[in-house]
Amino acid sequence: MYAIVDIAGQQFKVVKDQKLFVHRLENNEGTEVGFDEVLLLDQDGKISVGMPHVEGAQVTAKVLSHEKGDKVLVFKKKRRKGYQKLNGHRQQFTQIQIEGIITGGAAKAPKAKLAEPVVIETETADETEANSAE
Repeated sequence: MYAIVDIAGQQFKVVKDQKLFVHRLENNEGTEVGFDEVLLLDQDGKISVGMPHVEGAQVTAKVLSHEKGDKVLVFKKKRRKGYQKLNGHRQQFTQIQIEGIITGGAAKAPKAKLAEPVVIETETADETEANSAE
């Protein structure tokens, strides 16, 4: 069983007990995180494709650590102008471990229904004049 899930703006193919690095999450180390944006779900050959997400599916993971990636050097130069600029950058990552893939809707709370639209009646110019004349 595997799932394709959207985590922090990127899509990952995940399997239970898999460790992976994602863009920095704000959760503390050791906490559980749930991802509701499951795009595709494979259950022993039975594939469910979401439009845009699979209803009731969720991926749970545990935050293992927060780390920094390797340094990336950005070098800019304009030839014959004497312009050179060197910048460095280290991306921040979070290492997570996939705890499980939930396929049913039991773990997910039902969506809230939208309220009925409210119609506000406004007075017309004739009604305003009639009220002021009284």
